[in-house]
Amino acid sequence: MTTLRRTDSEDPDFITLVKLLDAELAERDGADHGFYSQFNKIDKIRHVVVCYENGQPVGCGAVKPFDDEAMEVKRMYVSPAGRQKGIASRVLAELETWAAEMGYTKCVLETGKRQPEAIALYERRGYLRTPNYGQYVGVENSVCFEKSLNG
Repeated sequence: MTTLRRTDSEDPDFITLVKLLDAELAERDGADHGFYSQFNKIDKIRHVVVCYENGQPVGCGAVKPFDDEAMEVKRMYVSPAGRQKGIASRVLAELETWAAEMGYTKCVLETGKRQPEAIALYERRGYLRTPNYGQYVGVENSVCFEKSLNG
């Protein structure tokens, strides 16, 4: 049985999953990891979703305010044992629902070219590529997306 739970960044299961995510990203990003990690702090994130499979935490994601209209999707991760089961899609859908409930009209996000699974997920979920924003402008490995939450 798979369940989703809304929480915040102080949740111990979220913190554990993020540590696994950071370890995987350090391996994938290599020398670029230091640049990206500075933008991935998890303190004070108020909108986190953790997914459980048979009571065990297997996936997570978060959103945080980007501007008056958009929430930024952060810290999406599914453990290897939970992959290929639609968990990331369910977590992302719950984050989008939560953002819409709070009155936001779109979600934005950045991912890396070395995460083809993430790029495929976002494209399947209706995200469109946009020019790189903020700290990611001019960063060759970054790919930015946005999705309207107004249907």
